[in-house]
Amino acid sequence: MRALEERYGRAALVDALRAEADAIRERAREGQPPGDDVVSAIEQAVPARLETTSGLSLRRVINATGVIVHTNLGRAPLAAVAAQRVANLAAGYTNLEYDLRHGRRGRRDVHAERLICRLTGSAAAVAVNNNAAATMIVLAALAAGREVVISRGELVEIGGGFRVPDVMEQSGALLREVGTTNRTRAADYAAALTDKTALILRVHPSNFRIEGFTERPRLQELVDIGRRFKVPVAEDLGSGWLGAAGVARNFSSASGGPLGDEPLVQDSIAAGVDVVMFSGDKLLGGPQAGIIAGTESAISQIRRHPLMRALRVDKMTYAALEATLQEHAAGRAADTVPVIRMLTMTAEDIGGRARALVAALAGRPLRAEIVDGISTIGGGSAPGSALPTKLVVLAHASMSASELEARLRALDPPVIARIENDRVMIDLRTVAPEDDGLIPELLTTYG
Repeated sequence: MRALEERYGRAALVDALRAEADAIRERAREGQPPGDDVVSAIEQAVPARLETTSGLSLRRVINATGVIVHTNLGRAPLAAVAAQRVANLAAGYTNLEYDLRHGRRGRRDVHAERLICRLTGSAAAVAVNNNAAATMIVLAALAAGREVVISRGELVEIGGGFRVPDVMEQSGALLREVGTTNRTRAADYAAALTDKTALILRVHPSNFRIEGFTERPRLQELVDIGRRFKVPVAEDLGSGWLGAAGVARNFSSASGGPLGDEPLVQDSIAAGVDVVMFSGDKLLGGPQAGIIAGTESAISQIRRHPLMRALRVDKMTYAALEATLQEHAAGRAADTVPVIRMLTMTAEDIGGRARALVAALAGRPLRAEIVDGISTIGGGSAPGSALPTKLVVLAHASMSASELEARLRALDPPVIARIENDRVMIDLRTVAPEDDGLIPELLTTYG
C-alpha cells in the first residue's frame, strides 16, 4: 500500500480502499460472503482499481497488424531524432514566440517554414494542428461567404465521419458541385465559374477509389483555368508524400509500386497551385499536423485569419516536425523515418525476422508458423496498396483466435495483432526491430 500511495497519492489510495471494501460488502449482501482473509482480498484488488481510476490511459503498444499508418494506433511513429528533439525542447523554455536576433516578441507560425519551402518548392508555408484544420482555415481565409468549385466525385467521407462538405460548411464557404460522381471534366469547372467564385478546390480521394468508367481533369488543366479566370486553386493532398532519396523512383505507378499514383507535393507546387494542404503524420512520417504551402499572397491571408489562433501547434509539434523535415531534406528519411523504412522493407527482410521469432518460440505452448501475406499503408494513403510480407501465425491448444488476440492485448506493452481466417497473425513490418526480442519475452506468460 505504501508503494501505491507513492505512485498514485494518498487520497486516490484511500478512495480505492473504501471502494473495494464497499464492493465486498455489496457482494456479501448478494450472497457472496468474503473469504477468511478480507484484508488480503482488498490488497490484491486495489492495484487494478487504481490503474483504472487513476492510471495513465495513453500507453505504448506494439503494432503487429501490418498497417503502417494505423490511425487507431497513433499513425506515424516518430524518427528517433524527432523524439529526442521533442524531449530536449519540451523540458525547458524555447524561442517559440521570441525573436532571438532582435530580442523581442516573435511569431510561432514561421517555424518549419524554411524546411517546408525547401522540400516542396513553395514560396511560403505554415502549419496547423491537422490536415482537416488546414482545409478549414484555407477555405475560411480564401473563400468565406463565396463559392468553392469542387468535383462531385471528391465530396468524400473518410475515417471518423469526416466529410469534405461538412468542413466546407463550417468554414463559411459555399459549395458548388460540378460533374458527376464518376466523371468530371475541366470544362465543368470552367462553366461553373461566376463572379461569386472564390476558389477551385481539388481533393485527394484518400481511402476512396472509383474504377471503371471515370474521368478526372489533370491538375495542370485546373491551374490553367484558374489563371485564365483569375481564380486561385487549392489542393488537399492528405497524405503528404514528398518521396525520399532512392524511394520515389521505385514506388512509382510505372513500376507497379505500392504507392501507385500517389501524387508528390512538390509536383502540385510546380504545377502552379496557389495552396496545397497535406498531413505531417502520414507519409511524411512526422507528428500530427496540417501543413499549408503555397504562394506568399495566399499564405499571408491564412496567417492573418482569426482561426489561426485556435488551430496553431505547440512547441513539441514544431520540434518533431522540423526534425522529421530535416531528415527528408538531408536524404536520410529512407533509413531514419520509421514510416519510410517500413514502406521499403522487403518480404525477404521480414522473413528473416519472422524465422528468428518462430525459433525463439520453439518449445513454448504457443505454436508459430510463417505464411505469405500482405501489409498495407493505411491512414487513407494510397488506397488499395499491397506490400508482400511474411506473417507469423500464432495458435494455442486451449484458446480460440479471439481469446489469444485478447491475451496479446492484455500484455505490457500490449501486442496488437490481426485475425484472418480465424487465425492470429503478426506482421513484423510494423514492429520496430528493437522490439523483436521483446515479443518472445512477453509470450512466455502463456502456459
